[in-house]
Amino acid sequence: MLPSSAVPAVEAWPRVFAIHPASLAATRAHLATNSPVLKPAYDALRADADKALKQSPVSVMDKPKAPASGDKHDYSSTAPYFWPDPSKPDGLPYIRKDGHRNPESGNEHSDAPRLGRTAGAVHTLALAYYLSGREVYAAHAARLLRVWFLDPATRMNPNFNHAQAIPGVNTGRGIGMIESRSLTSVCDAAGLLSGSPNWSAVDQGGLTNWMGQFLQWAQTSKNGRDEQAAKNNHGSFYDEQITHLALFTGQTNLARQTVEAARTRRIAAQFKADGSQPLELAREDSFGYSRFNIQALFALATLGESVGVDLWHYQSPDGAGLQQGLNFLIPYAEDPDKAWPYEKNKKQDRSLAVVLRQAHKVYGDERYRTLLQKTEGHQSRRDVLYFPPSAAP
Repeated sequence: MLPSSAVPAVEAWPRVFAIHPASLAATRAHLATNSPVLKPAYDALRADADKALKQSPVSVMDKPKAPASGDKHDYSSTAPYFWPDPSKPDGLPYIRKDGHRNPESGNEHSDAPRLGRTAGAVHTLALAYYLSGREVYAAHAARLLRVWFLDPATRMNPNFNHAQAIPGVNTGRGIGMIESRSLTSVCDAAGLLSGSPNWSAVDQGGLTNWMGQFLQWAQTSKNGRDEQAAKNNHGSFYDEQITHLALFTGQTNLARQTVEAARTRRIAAQFKADGSQPLELAREDSFGYSRFNIQALFALATLGESVGVDLWHYQSPDGAGLQQGLNFLIPYAEDPDKAWPYEKNKKQDRSLAVVLRQAHKVYGDERYRTLLQKTEGHQSRRDVLYFPPSAAP
C-alpha cells in the first residue's frame, strides 16, 4: 500500500502525453488502496526502477571518437542493416542486408544504445517516483537527464545530423531519426517528475529549450525533412515525435496540424482496405514491421486526443483505418502456426501484446482482451498501470 504521506506533491494529473494523465492519476489512487489488480505490474515497475538506480549516467561523450563534425557532443550511430562489402579491400561502401543487424550499430562507437538506456531508465524511474513518492527515484532520474541533456560538459547537441551513417556512403541520414523516438519518453518523464525538489524549474526550462531546438532541427534540416517524407513506419514515427515535442514545448497548433495531416499522409497512404501495409510487408520481418508501424500510429492517435483529433476511428475513402490494420494481424497472433503469406523470416515474433490493451480500451472488442490474456505475464506488463483497474483486461 502507498502511504498518503508518500504521494508526491504534484498536480492531480501529471503533464504527460503518451499516457492518459487521468488514468495515471487514477492508478496512483488505486495503488493507495493496495489494489490487487495493479500489484503485479506495480511490483515489476518497482523492481525495474531499483535496477535503474544502479545505472550510471552515460553521455554522447562516451564514444571513442567524434563523428564527421569533429564534435563529440553530436549524436552519432551506424546504420544497423549495412555491412562491409566483402568484395572490397576496405569494405567500403557498406552494402545493405535488410533484417540482419550489424553489431557495429550497437557497440561503444554508437550513441544509440546509450540514448536508449538513458531514456528507458529515466521513464522507469520517473513513473516509479510518481506512483510511489520515493524521492530516490526522482533524484536519479534527474541526474541521468542532466548528464545527457543539460550539463555543458556532457550534453548532447540537439540534432541528429550523424545518426545511422553508412560508412563509405554518408555521414548520417534522415532514417536515423527512428532512434530519437525515445525522446518522447524523456518528455513524459519530466512531467512525472514535476513537484519533486530534485527536478527544478531551471531543469525543466533547460529540457524544454533543448527539445524545442531539436524540434526545430527536425523540421528544417535535410535529415529531418527526409524523414518526414518517408512513406513507411519512419514517417509515422516522425509525425509521432513532432506531435509529442510540439505538445511538450507548447506548440499546440503544430501538434494539431501534424495529427490532422496523418489521416491522409500516413493512414490512407499506408493501409489497404483489408488492413495490410504493403510497405511493411515488403520488409524481411514483415509481421514485426507491420506491428511496429501500428505502434507508431497508436501512439500518434493517443497524442491526437490532446488536440481533439480522432485518428482511432478515421477511415480512408476505401475503408482503411487503424483498427483494420490491427485486425489484419490478429488471426496470425491468435494462431502462431497459421501460415503467414508474407513469410520471410521464419523466427517472427507474432505477439501483439504491446497494443492489445489500448486497442481493447478504444474499440471494446473482446477478441483483443482474450488474446492479451493468453500472453504470458500480461498482468505484470507495465501498460496495466496506464489504465485504471476498471479498464484493464
